[in-house]
Amino acid sequence: MKNIAATVAISALAATAADAEERRNPRVAPPAVYEVAPGLGHFTDDVLFGEVWPGATLAPRDRSLVTVATLVSTGKVAQIGSHARRALDNGVTPAELGELITQLAFYSGWPNAISAVGEVKKVFDERKIGPVADSDAARLELEAAAEAARTATVEAGVAPTAPELAELTNRVLFGDLWRRPDLAPRDRSLVTMAALIAIGQPEQLPFHANRAMDNGLSRAEVAGVAAHIAFYAGWPRAMSAVPVLQRVFASREAQAPTEAPASAAPAELRIVRAAPAGEGTPGPAAYFTGEVRVSGNYRGDEPARIGGATVAFSPGARTAWHTHPLGQTLFIVSGRGWVQKEGGPVMEVRPGDVVWIPPHVRHWHGATADEAMTHFAIAEALDGSVVTWMEKVSDEAYLAGPRPADRTPG
Repeated sequence: MKNIAATVAISALAATAADAEERRNPRVAPPAVYEVAPGLGHFTDDVLFGEVWPGATLAPRDRSLVTVATLVSTGKVAQIGSHARRALDNGVTPAELGELITQLAFYSGWPNAISAVGEVKKVFDERKIGPVADSDAARLELEAAAEAARTATVEAGVAPTAPELAELTNRVLFGDLWRRPDLAPRDRSLVTMAALIAIGQPEQLPFHANRAMDNGLSRAEVAGVAAHIAFYAGWPRAMSAVPVLQRVFASREAQAPTEAPASAAPAELRIVRAAPAGEGTPGPAAYFTGEVRVSGNYRGDEPARIGGATVAFSPGARTAWHTHPLGQTLFIVSGRGWVQKEGGPVMEVRPGDVVWIPPHVRHWHGATADEAMTHFAIAEALDGSVVTWMEKVSDEAYLAGPRPADRTPG
């Protein structure tokens, strides 16, 4: 009897311990998952909901926004309801859920958005959430210089081929949707970036990752979005976003202003030493064609806004099309180069020449096809922004070269 009693007691203790463990680590995966794919059950409970969701990189509210955005944009209708509930529990308001769906109608298509509405409506009915109304807050004002550059890009790159698409992009997408106060700019950027990664559109990511960081997302949070999405859209989609994010981070680091000294001591002269010949940082492939080396990066201390760098182009290398909010000055140090503003001729430049590019003028510059060129570039920042990068210069446009009348005498 004593042995039986001891066995019963041990079994009871074991059951109690198991119950306590279950309460500490409740299962999220349905029982059928463990019956069919126990490994999936383990990864669901121990990794996805045991490590990723509690992770500190993203707040639970942000993880819900990213998850719902991924499910909506990829048409995973069956999973939307459970994550809409979790989003509400994590602090996302009903109005924000509705605006998330509205945003993603433009970025993943109306069918996905309408399907999501049906699933979220079931959750609203279940929780007795009434109809959602548009916010009566004032429309948001977008940053003027960035909008001017974006509009110019659309007018130059889209309007000649698809004028209706260009008009809708400027008037509806950015003139209306992005100005709605129903979702904070940071959250609107967050769900847009998440959707682009989830549906495998990394070519659209640089613009929106930069906008997300301008709207308040940290570098760690942007990287955390990719890690979270790996579980909901698959590793290939997340990994495809990594090289794009690397280029965005590198570009922002290169443009970041030098912090002023913390002490109150008088400012000192600062010398940025020249890099040895052939050295320097490679120009980001997203913004340059051919071999380009950047060295001598500097940025003036506030309140100064000036900054610059020495850029060395190998033969055939050039920048992508771009603009500067406050213009740019180029001093040609060596070699022979070409420069062109949109709609103008390709002009040749040589050592000692100084080139001034006015604010918001689309242009490119680089070496000639058969000779290297080095220039020193100077520009001022407006609200922290120095340059807006656009599409690359085609080989056809580049090789058109300058007309004889445009060549600098020498």
